Amino acid sequence: MPEKSSVEPKYFVLDTNVILHSAEALTSFADNVVVIPIWVLEELDRFKSHNDELGRNARTAARALDALRARGSLREGVTVNGGGKVQVMVSSPLDLSAEGLASDSADNHILSAAVRLKKDGKRVVFVSKDINARLKCDALGIKSVDFEKQHIGSIDELYEGWTELAVPAADVDKFYSQRFLEYDIKSMYPNEFVILKDETDPKHTALARVKKEEGRLTMLSKSSEHTWNIQPRNVEQRMALELLLDDKVKLVTLVGRAGTGKTLLALAAALQRTLQEKRYDRILVSRPIMPLGKDIGYLPGSKEEKLSSWMMPIFDNLDFLLSGKTRHIKESADELVEQGLIELEALTYIRGRSIPNQYVIVDEAQNLTPHEVKTVISRAGMDTKMVLTGDPYQIDNPYLDSASNGLSYTADKLKSYPLHGHITLTSSERSPLASLAADNL
Repeated sequence: MPEKSSVEPKYFVLDTNVILHSAEALTSFADNVVVIPIWVLEELDRFKSHNDELGRNARTAARALDALRARGSLREGVTVNGGGKVQVMVSSPLDLSAEGLASDSADNHILSAAVRLKKDGKRVVFVSKDINARLKCDALGIKSVDFEKQHIGSIDELYEGWTELAVPAADVDKFYSQRFLEYDIKSMYPNEFVILKDETDPKHTALARVKKEEGRLTMLSKSSEHTWNIQPRNVEQRMALELLLDDKVKLVTLVGRAGTGKTLLALAAALQRTLQEKRYDRILVSRPIMPLGKDIGYLPGSKEEKLSSWMMPIFDNLDFLLSGKTRHIKESADELVEQGLIELEALTYIRGRSIPNQYVIVDEAQNLTPHEVKTVISRAGMDTKMVLTGDPYQIDNPYLDSASNGLSYTADKLKSYPLHGHITLTSSERSPLASLAADNL
């Protein structure tokens, strides 16, 4: 039999927000002890009836703990797969004021469990997605960390979707003449873009795309030079349109700050492929409803009337795109919605659906958890294309950040798969004023 390790296990005390972010946290700490303070169960109880991701995780965690309870005493700790333990801690009374903590705060009572374990000589790590809680731990001399499963590291290291490559002038000329270039692309990602730059003349360039199935760099399609009634204003937008118009790329992630054209480009490509070319049956547009508590019940009227108010940014873009179209399609956005060619839907109602042969755009996807993005993408039926857009620096979800949100996680996790393409847009094209605000405020 293998010898038992003499190293004392670590005691990972989980904050409520960690479990609400991912119920998998209960079994994500290898052969250590996961401690759930009794106050965490009290807080989870308040979320279990919510019809959203937080409620789902609260219920999943409760079921998981109940299943463990059938195998042993949670108070003493129940062994889980991997050799670790899960323990519900009912800590003995602790004078919080002596630690400088207010006694009327549930958060502080959760922290007190970590304090008690530390006083008992345990190797304690407090796990929380709440920055203030981690700061308190530091003041109390307790190690604290963020929960980093489904975390990409630093947002500054996020895959951009394109790279620059210095090549001989002859290679640039050859690329233009034969519309492809034989090159070693083993280290490159599928659908990655490459800006070929002349080694002797930086202005002598070409824009190529990695085609793994062909084993070379290829020229971009003509269709991405002009789509619907717009033209790309920079090389990043050209790359984005190339992916948005390619039916072989089933999932596109577009990351960029306000004004870079993410939503406008996605809608233009959707209109082109659905209304003009009849490739898809309809366009489905959705947004997470974060400021309303993930529920549209606080607005007056029917679901359609509520969504009409919440989808106003989408209508602004559609009105702009439709106003300049003089051929074939002259309907307004409202008329297209009435005809069923454009469908607006709250993400709340997407779970359980099957969505075949549609062009799906999920705007503001940075406010979704990785699990919510997985739920949305898994709704895709045959011949459906999905586009996720958002700005990881503008997040309204209190349990997410620029590196742990579903948009960033998906862009990084799927970058090696041919069905996925990604572009990070950096240049603001909305207006000089919008660019000034994005750069300086």
